[in-house]
Amino acid sequence: MKPIAAQLGSLFREALAKVIGDEGRDVDPLIRVAGDERFGDYQSNVAMSLAKRLTKKPREVAQGIVNALARLPAAVEICQPFEVAGPGFINIRLRDIWLADRLNAIPRAADDDRLGIDSDQPAQTVVVDYSGPNIAKQMHVGHLRSTIIGDSIARILEFQGHRVIRQNHVGDWGTQFGMLCAYLKENLPHALGQPDAVHLADLEAFYRQANALAESDPAFRDRARAEVLALHQHEPSTIRAWQYIVNESRRSYLPIYRRLAVGLRLEDERGESFYADQLAPLVADLQRRQAFAAPPALPPATVTIKESDGAVCAFFTGPNGEPVFAKPDGTTLPMIIRKSDGAFLYATTDLAALKYRIDTLQADRVIYVTDTRQEQHFQMVFQFADAAGWTSHIAQSPHQTRPPRVQLDHVTFGSILGEDRRPLKTRSGQNVKLADLLDEAVKRAEQLLRSNEADPDKKRGFNEAQIADVAEAVGIGAVKYADLSQNRQSDYVFSWDKMLALDGNTGPYLMYAYARIQSIYRKAAAANGAPADQVVLENQQERLLARQILRFAETLESVAAGLKINLLTEYLYELAGHFMKFYETCPVLKADTEAQRASRLNLCDLTARTLRRGLDLLGIRTLERM
Repeated sequence: MKPIAAQLGSLFREALAKVIGDEGRDVDPLIRVAGDERFGDYQSNVAMSLAKRLTKKPREVAQGIVNALARLPAAVEICQPFEVAGPGFINIRLRDIWLADRLNAIPRAADDDRLGIDSDQPAQTVVVDYSGPNIAKQMHVGHLRSTIIGDSIARILEFQGHRVIRQNHVGDWGTQFGMLCAYLKENLPHALGQPDAVHLADLEAFYRQANALAESDPAFRDRARAEVLALHQHEPSTIRAWQYIVNESRRSYLPIYRRLAVGLRLEDERGESFYADQLAPLVADLQRRQAFAAPPALPPATVTIKESDGAVCAFFTGPNGEPVFAKPDGTTLPMIIRKSDGAFLYATTDLAALKYRIDTLQADRVIYVTDTRQEQHFQMVFQFADAAGWTSHIAQSPHQTRPPRVQLDHVTFGSILGEDRRPLKTRSGQNVKLADLLDEAVKRAEQLLRSNEADPDKKRGFNEAQIADVAEAVGIGAVKYADLSQNRQSDYVFSWDKMLALDGNTGPYLMYAYARIQSIYRKAAAANGAPADQVVLENQQERLLARQILRFAETLESVAAGLKINLLTEYLYELAGHFMKFYETCPVLKADTEAQRASRLNLCDLTARTLRRGLDLLGIRTLERM
């Protein structure tokens, strides 16, 4: 079932072909959701953009398109007569019977509930790089956004039929591991002999103690440097120490992933260590090439590899020799890929990782989810890959289905702020541990739940196990939704009261809307069962609810195109709002006729299924009772 906007777009392109010739099939008809119900369901502004090109008035062009649409049987079946409004807008109103038919065509509920949505786009291999905790450190609140935004993107792209490869680029290599391995060998040597029996009580304390010793003791610093060399040479005792630290870190962050319902597994880890042996050959190859330029189809940029003060650097220049990236004083800002002492950097590892994802994983699209501070870094990495020819598939065979270029996306996000509008910290000024934040969310949700249970008017009769389960789902869901509902590029202020509220655009409000519909169904089943008759739209609120349900598919397309999860949360909030108005206006269990009752129960069912699927794509669990 194609999204409504896509079907309207096809109709308009067919009409445009009749008005301006075959080239009209390539024109964007500019179909948008109408901003005001008085002007219909959708609106097209294409006449405005075509008028100058056709040397006609916009209303004249619009009327020609409307006349052509009126001669298309499919347009007449789907839409009421089109209207030209204002300077040349085309208003579009969908027929009620067509909306009802679309709802009735959705298969009845199933475990794999796709709501009749089938993507007509070619399936791609998409690599999503997200979360990326640092080994030997606790995950803190700063890891929340990358972890849950990335996971939701992966879920949505999978729902659309793409092959999604999750990649957890953990920080598990580098000079600091020499320090950690040396400290472990000297202070916890028995852990290397029986790693499953001895565990670090506090990763953060271990890291701080090792770092403090490295700063105060020159002899220890020498031993740490020796451990770095031993690590690169894969000396067995050092590798055992390194592996122990990695495993202890996993004991810390894997339970957090499970609690957040994040789909990252051990096999999805491709840490910096995975690429360590690829870095020297990569740099040597780039030095041999010396310079390369982007293919003509891409923004012009030349990359030159040369030494600067002993370091190997990539310099980016534009078509006229100007620097693409510049320092504040206007001089060229290079990307360093090997330091003067021979050490490699994050940039080197990210280049190796990108090449691996394109060449080995055969990615058609690679998505990185990191904070905005890394924006320039990934601009450099992406331009480098384009200039080096890694992203181009232009030379592929004519039967190849891959796109001509690997699409590279950097999904940036802002910071989580405290009420003082500064990055969220503990009272002592430390980063808030993510595990502690989730514990606090569940604790507060449980307090609200117990308060309701003590109120005779709100009591649900939950036992202790049910209270614990509901509190976990609501607390975690509230934190995730509060984050995902933001414009990811902006900072936002963290507020317990707002995120746990049962009204407004919150996770608990949507979870409650779903649970309320399930309550309606339980009452219907207790009476006469839930009939499976057809939906018939007789009321304006029924119609608006039906239309919102059917906009789910196009919403997901918009989310996938712009990688903005808040478009989905806005859609779900509007869906819940339409349902509440429908429920207040249209009696369901006490409908006038059995047919009307069955129709409205089906509207309830479709709303609940859409809410459940939408929340699942956000990684939020729904509850049958709440």
